[in-house]
Amino acid sequence: MIIAERKPLEEIAAMAAPHKKVCVLGCNTCVGICMAGGDKEAQETAALLRIHRKKENVEGEVETFSIERQCEFEFIDEVLEKLKKYDLIVSLACGVGVQTMIEHVQSLRVVPGLNTTSMGYPTEQGVWAERCLGCGDCVLHLTMGICPITRCAKSILNGPCGGSAEGKCELGEDTDCAWHLIHDRLSSFGRLGDLTEIQPPKDWSSSHHGGPRTTVREDVRIDSGE
Repeated sequence: MIIAERKPLEEIAAMAAPHKKVCVLGCNTCVGICMAGGDKEAQETAALLRIHRKKENVEGEVETFSIERQCEFEFIDEVLEKLKKYDLIVSLACGVGVQTMIEHVQSLRVVPGLNTTSMGYPTEQGVWAERCLGCGDCVLHLTMGICPITRCAKSILNGPCGGSAEGKCELGEDTDCAWHLIHDRLSSFGRLGDLTEIQPPKDWSSSHHGGPRTTVREDVRIDSGE
């Protein structure tokens, strides 16, 4: 899932300071699950922002509510008239949600209340580990489900660099060497011979390096008659 964390309160307050009627808008899906931007976090952020503005003698109102997803037009449309009454919307969605709202309704003034950090999964309560960069050309079938693009600090595709030692990356003891993990997993399945197959240079044109990407489901287009 998409993982994010709240921006420092001072940064949010600075963005909101010139505006009289502010809404802190929560998003109850991805960032709600990672406890960064759901309804509870929106309520907390709004309360903290009210306190900060009071201390700084900043006039105005700070209200809050949440919608299911800020990255889909239909959920935005359900509350559009309500949103239009605010001078500023502090979005507690990921960066996609912020941009979706702006592109859908150009008249809305929307700023991010979160920093979008990664895509990953929870390893324990309150801890999420990055596992995917969305490169657009998945190689997990070659590496037994361990992504070298994300988990190797250098995104190496053909074995470890010279900086790993005893299964750890040169970044530090808290970071596993991705290729050590891949080696062990291949070994457990009796497939170490796969490591002798040299992979060609990666085609990065499908990643963000090729510019903004658009995904088109042809079956959906056909079913809809387009």
